[in-house]
Amino acid sequence: MRLALWQGQSPAADLARALDQAEAALQAAAALGADALVLPEVWLPGYNQPDIAARALTQDSAPLQRLAAAAKARKTAIVTGYAERDGDRVYNSAICFGPDGARLANYRKVQLYGAHERAIYQPGDSYSTFQLGEETVAILICYDVEFAPHIRALADRGVTTILVPTANMMPFTHVAQHTVLAMAANHGVTIVYANYCGVEGDLSYVGLSLIAGPHGEVLAQAGDTPALLIADIPARDPARLSTQSADLRVI
Repeated sequence: MRLALWQGQSPAADLARALDQAEAALQAAAALGADALVLPEVWLPGYNQPDIAARALTQDSAPLQRLAAAAKARKTAIVTGYAERDGDRVYNSAICFGPDGARLANYRKVQLYGAHERAIYQPGDSYSTFQLGEETVAILICYDVEFAPHIRALADRGVTTILVPTANMMPFTHVAQHTVLAMAANHGVTIVYANYCGVEGDLSYVGLSLIAGPHGEVLAQAGDTPALLIADIPARDPARLSTQSADLRVI
């Protein structure tokens, strides 16, 4: 499988610009043979925008349906982070539309980060897994991926690839440089970690978006400027996969 991610600057609540960038990245990824494209956390309307609750979208909203149509037109799956409204509740969510435009998953972030997120969003309470080609796939969002129990729970469900929209800001460069690679290696999964770059309000994003292979290898990594990353996911080599989960002794 060939996976792609888009690292870009926040669209800053300009939905037309956000959708145009998403479609351009999807077109480029599809032309290069990617099976799926991952966008950053709360790409719609932008992670650090004011009045997020007022800007939140329902799952069947027009902007998301436009992305579904783009996925179908390009025959390439797309995952985008967005602020989701469900009745009077708002979630930090990510939705996946398959290469036929059908909704494959809608995941709500479990590990809300800091007082800022907890003031806006309700936490999610379940995982969502689905098939994409021959891969069993799940979505986590940003801070979720830093918790080993979540990675292990997904691996125990047979997940081989985790798609992670994120909004990782300074000074937390270690997450992309070390944590994501360790999580991939320790649990034998591929992780696609799609971050922002640049500045949004009082946040400076670290960039460093990453596609990490199941043996802890860097398959592709961005710097601190906009980038489209694409990588072929290697076959999992049993001789190289971690056996920590099976070997763990609890004392």
